[in-house]
Amino acid sequence: MSHEQHTAARRPSADTAVVLVLGLAAMVVSMMQTLVVPILGIVQSDLRATTANVSWVTTATLLSAAVFTPLLGRFGDQHGKKPTLVGVLLVMIAGSVLAATTTSLTWLIVGRVMQGAATAIFPLALSILREEIKPEKLHGAMALVSGTLAFGSGLALVGAGLLTRGSDPDYHRVFWLAVVLAVVALAGVLFAVPASRTKTGGRTDWLGALTLAALLVLLLLPISQGHTWGWTSGRTLGCFAAMVVTTGLWVLAESRVKEPMVDMRMFVHRPVLFTNLAGLLLGFAMFAQFIGVSYLVQVPERIAGYGFGASVLAASVVYLLPTTLVSLLGSQFGGVLVRRLGARVTLAAGACFGVVGFTWLSAAHDTTASVIGAGMVIGLAISFGYAAMPALIVASVPPHQSGIANGINSISRSVGSAVASAVITSLLASKTIPLPKGMPALPQESQFTLSFEIAGVAFGLVVLVALTGIKATHAPRTPVLRKAEAEAVASGTPEVSEPEPRTELV
Repeated sequence: MSHEQHTAARRPSADTAVVLVLGLAAMVVSMMQTLVVPILGIVQSDLRATTANVSWVTTATLLSAAVFTPLLGRFGDQHGKKPTLVGVLLVMIAGSVLAATTTSLTWLIVGRVMQGAATAIFPLALSILREEIKPEKLHGAMALVSGTLAFGSGLALVGAGLLTRGSDPDYHRVFWLAVVLAVVALAGVLFAVPASRTKTGGRTDWLGALTLAALLVLLLLPISQGHTWGWTSGRTLGCFAAMVVTTGLWVLAESRVKEPMVDMRMFVHRPVLFTNLAGLLLGFAMFAQFIGVSYLVQVPERIAGYGFGASVLAASVVYLLPTTLVSLLGSQFGGVLVRRLGARVTLAAGACFGVVGFTWLSAAHDTTASVIGAGMVIGLAISFGYAAMPALIVASVPPHQSGIANGINSISRSVGSAVASAVITSLLASKTIPLPKGMPALPQESQFTLSFEIAGVAFGLVVLVALTGIKATHAPRTPVLRKAEAEAVASGTPEVSEPEPRTELV
């Protein structure tokens, strides 16, 4: 049965169930990234750890995601998306149970590594949507699933804040929340998601996987730890130097393997390359808003002369949750724009909203209404970006490369978030208010303004990338894609369906 016949034979309710289940699974992915942010202080106190050691609770997940997301995305393309998705959820559940039951920092970090594998769920979900949803509904479905990423980040902050209220907070409850949601997502996948119909087969490119994993670890490790290590320390500079060497080895390895993990032609294909660049910038801007606003509103005004003295829970519920809700709702409107105006225009329009939002935030962050209003505009920008990028990727690669292509795009956003965390943290620590000895240092207000201005510039660069880097085209297929699909057919790939019309990018 062809793709068109298969999707036509499916009931609309079945399609809706698939989209909702995959949306829930994607939401769980994003929750793993921010779930621990409000509880790091509690973990540090309970486990008597140093600040440097407890930072690995977040760094471990970031590095794990960088390693497993492209590998599992490619594995899903080769051996089936549904079984790979089920396997990832099982690993994530096991890691969450470990984190929820251990009182050892070492085992907590191991659990967080296992949770990091969940990041691969998002590209797998997009690949399943491409295979199961009718073309006319595909962009709306991808937009909804993508929109749950931002919503999940906010929900995790709120949930962590609520579960650790009181005089005797227990961080283990937060990980039990992750267990419950992951089990619900797993049950939904088992019952609602159809078995994979398209598998490319072939051997796993272990050399390519290992060199790509090493490359990403050597890039993200110094970015996430540079503030602690020192940006000019031997470890930081050594990691960056080793990353450059490993990049050369990876390119050499992938260019000589018959079935590479990452087809370098796909990787440098102009729409894919510039969409990944846009993803990096969007990830930077999104995390800059999250971390900047979170710190800003918790600054006590009576001491610093600015800020709102909000608690962690208030910062999440009052100031950040509206942004995530707008992102979820706006993703559906973004899907409509993708269908009517094209993904390229939607990405540029969203980035324009981002410029407006950060301009507002940098100029007027002295009232609650301004911070929330600017955040909602930024949330709309994020939702448009999340709706547009999967559409750009899907329209630019053949079906058998959807998993790895979306996996690389997910990693580009993670890299952007890691860079934002490092840059914003360093900026806020570089200029502080003189306070009496023994009081914690507080950033000068100008550092928050500068952080928001930099994030606005990042969105401005997204506009530039969308309008000049991603070219509109009516060409139904590119030589790169024709050759890739011809090779797939020649190698016995079963049923590689036609990509969606490229005119949607105009």
